[in-house]
Amino acid sequence: MSFTELNSVEHYIINQLTGVNLNIGHVAEAPIQPCGAEWQFQSPEQLGRGVNEVLVESQVKEALLRLNPEIQAKPELADEVIYKLRAILISVNQIGLVKANEEFFLWLTGEKTMPFGENNRHVPVRLIDFENLTNNQYVITNQYRIHHRETKIPDIVMMINGIPVVVGEAKTPIRSSISWLDGAHEVHNIYENAVPQLFVPNILSFATEGKELFYGAIRCPLEFWAPWRLENDDNQVAKSLGLGEVGKELKDLLKPARLLDIMCNFSLFTSNKKKQRMKVIPRFQQYEGANKIVERVIEGKVKKGLIWHFQGSGKSLLMVFAAQKLRREAALKSPTVIVLVDRTDLDTQITGTFNAADVANVESTESIKDLQKMLERDTRKIIISMIHKFRDAKPDMNTRDNIIVLVDEAHRTQEGDLGRQMRAALPNAFLFGLTGTPVNKADKNTFWAFGAEEDQGGYMSRYTFHDSIRDEATLPLHFEPRLVDVHVDKEALDKAFAEFKESAALTDEEADALNQKSAKMAAFLKAPERVAKIAEDIAVHFMEKVDPQGFKAMIVTPDRHACVQYKEALDEHFPESASKVVISTTANDDFDFKQKWGVDKSQQEKIVDEFNDATSELKFIIVTAKLLTGFDAPICQTMYLDKSIKDHTLLQAICRTNRLYPNKTFGCIVDYFGVFDDAAKALEFDEESVQQVITNLAELREKLPQAMRDALAHFAGVDRSLEGFEGLEAAQNAINDDKKKDAFAADFKFLAKLWESLSPDNMLDIYNEDYKWLAQVYESVKPASDNIGKLLWMTLGAQTTQLIHDNVHVGGLHVLDEFVMDADVIEDIFNNPNPSKTKQLEKALIERFKKAGDLPAFKSLSERLEALRDKAEKGLIASIDFVKELCKIAKETVQAEKDLEAAVQEKSPKAALTELFLELKTDQTPAVVERIVEDIDAIVRVVRFPGWQDTSGGEREVQKSLRKALMKYKLHKDQVLFDQAYAYIKEYY
Repeated sequence: MSFTELNSVEHYIINQLTGVNLNIGHVAEAPIQPCGAEWQFQSPEQLGRGVNEVLVESQVKEALLRLNPEIQAKPELADEVIYKLRAILISVNQIGLVKANEEFFLWLTGEKTMPFGENNRHVPVRLIDFENLTNNQYVITNQYRIHHRETKIPDIVMMINGIPVVVGEAKTPIRSSISWLDGAHEVHNIYENAVPQLFVPNILSFATEGKELFYGAIRCPLEFWAPWRLENDDNQVAKSLGLGEVGKELKDLLKPARLLDIMCNFSLFTSNKKKQRMKVIPRFQQYEGANKIVERVIEGKVKKGLIWHFQGSGKSLLMVFAAQKLRREAALKSPTVIVLVDRTDLDTQITGTFNAADVANVESTESIKDLQKMLERDTRKIIISMIHKFRDAKPDMNTRDNIIVLVDEAHRTQEGDLGRQMRAALPNAFLFGLTGTPVNKADKNTFWAFGAEEDQGGYMSRYTFHDSIRDEATLPLHFEPRLVDVHVDKEALDKAFAEFKESAALTDEEADALNQKSAKMAAFLKAPERVAKIAEDIAVHFMEKVDPQGFKAMIVTPDRHACVQYKEALDEHFPESASKVVISTTANDDFDFKQKWGVDKSQQEKIVDEFNDATSELKFIIVTAKLLTGFDAPICQTMYLDKSIKDHTLLQAICRTNRLYPNKTFGCIVDYFGVFDDAAKALEFDEESVQQVITNLAELREKLPQAMRDALAHFAGVDRSLEGFEGLEAAQNAINDDKKKDAFAADFKFLAKLWESLSPDNMLDIYNEDYKWLAQVYESVKPASDNIGKLLWMTLGAQTTQLIHDNVHVGGLHVLDEFVMDADVIEDIFNNPNPSKTKQLEKALIERFKKAGDLPAFKSLSERLEALRDKAEKGLIASIDFVKELCKIAKETVQAEKDLEAAVQEKSPKAALTELFLELKTDQTPAVVERIVEDIDAIVRVVRFPGWQDTSGGEREVQKSLRKALMKYKLHKDQVLFDQAYAYIKEYY
């Protein structure tokens, strides 16, 4: 007997699912069971249906009577429901298969009602029992003959309560030219078009040749069909044996509970950019990951977990599936699901995914206040937000234990102090991190932040680079090192950038600064001949290998100005419309540069849409930092890389090319920089070292107290509670030479490493204030960026930097009260020193002292001012110290006035500022000072709004406006002046 499609594969499938062996000749017809928990085989003859009928209406009617008391009481009502179902089947020719499937799904999932209750009250109609699965009838048949435009005979059809929900196609296992793809092609390209009504109730279809099993949703292109994997199945021998493995996968995928779970919780109807409806069902890793999250939350014992799925394997959809199922889970009593991202581009991507899928009750927060209001009001929805919106979160903002936080790309700020603030705000929440690029370095550890001790290896679900390529969820990556004669000299590179070994993700601005630090390297990278030569090579490569296949490309350059260089060089080979630059601009950029090259959020979205449109003229996107994450463009097949990127950032960047797209077989990285070795390392992950880091955290905890003592020892006797410049000056004086500074840097860097490793461990809370103080002192004495030369002074870790940035405005070292204009005027006088001006200033201050009475405090201030002037005249004080002392006197003067009740009066911000200025003004005071006062007042008034101090957007706009006001007078680089002015504005405006 030979091996055929029928006896080897089709009959095998039926045997695996029902136990019936059709190869032993005649099979006695088993009695039809009305319901049960397992599949039962029925021959086409047993079904008793006509060739034109999709539904086995006798079984549908039985189920309607069985599951609906109202219909059981009036059996004729079942015909009304069947009539409605037939109408949807027929409508497929008018509205299309996806919309008809979406409409039928509402009936299948019990969302539809009919007026069958008392007084014609609408009641839900149940076609399937989801609570008691044994109350349904599960039937599998073969050679299912169906006629529409023509007659087709699918190999396998599976029905629940007489409704066909699965179609399967079997192919011969003994012909190398035949594969599961032939079966999938038959289902997708032939059956779905010839007999579309059969697929109106469809959950999924599958195809196999006995070696591999793949499945897909209706209208799903073949390249997106996916294999089904068994959870924790590492038996590679079984996988290679064919039928045995396929049988296990079939039984696992097609068991009734699994199919109904996929139908209810894992089927999405979404719209693409062209407004076309699509149906999405999960790949195995999304199904497994989402269900593990749901199971862990329902169980309630372990409050966190890490999902580690390789870049491009569908984490956004995994979050949609998880959020949707969590919200529907009755046991969780209407939970709140918070989806957190840490970058605007990821926020846009995730929000877009949820919105396109029409997921109910989704809110996207615009500000910190929005998010906090939602949590304080106990909002029960899916909330999409950004991690930084927890910056000012209060502890115990919401203590419910059915809040679930899903953190996307969980390897950046979420691990640090923001993460701890989030945990404090939501102390009983579940916290799940999702990442494609976990980090297990000493200064960043995704496993420690999210991995539960109960999970072997630190993760609850893992889907590796190799898994995703094996399952064709992503494409292999090909690397092409190019142009040896213009390739970066690795030795020169290592030498020039040694101090930036840990700089993984550089922004546009940081990339510019990086190249400025090594003029030779920047000159080399951006040498016109080199850029021209690479552009020419890109043109040849693209025209030969990329464009003919209908794909597009990204070009990643060293910095923003290099983006422009590449654009101009590329225009020599292609029309201008073929490439676009996507960069951000800064306040320091000249007007023309900003006008020509700046791209805002809405422009960026339009460019991305144009790039994704296969018919558009746009072939290249040129970037340096933007669109390296959170950018999904399957049409992008090649990345031309001419930039130093490392570790997880490199992995994320190169994975822009690994998304599935018709006829695309691999993603290509053309490497002009020499990151090939780094890429190879980025694609590896040493699990032993992960375990080592997790094990060593207890040891690190023990080291922290001593490391903190060592760092603080450099400031013995310094009052750390002292704010303002006095506190900062005292700290800086304690380490007032290079030797002391470097010793402090060494100790602080060690402490910072420990801090970054342990964060977000709540043991850090007791050290938080001291660490914040040390971090800000460190930042204040770090050499300027253009002369960094030692490893001791490298960039701080993300948590530490974030902590500095987030706390500078909260009573930190730079808030210098309201004497900003005093200091400015005095500095102006000092810059044009002469005894008469100093005397006039002294008199002006003394007059103010007299207004408040002849008090000792004011006499003392006057004497100090006179002594200060004498020191300056004798050359006994450095100019910067002179200004600092003047600032002290000015501050104390204002404070003394505030202490006098007589001086307390209502003043507008401008009046307070102007009065102070006018009293100190002399005939010689430059007019420019008066204009500065006017400008600050005018510009700030335009952009401020009530409560601006409490929003990051408001603070950012006011700071930007102040910087512009100072820029006119070339004072924008004076950070002390800026901080003082901003502190004044923040209090009085």
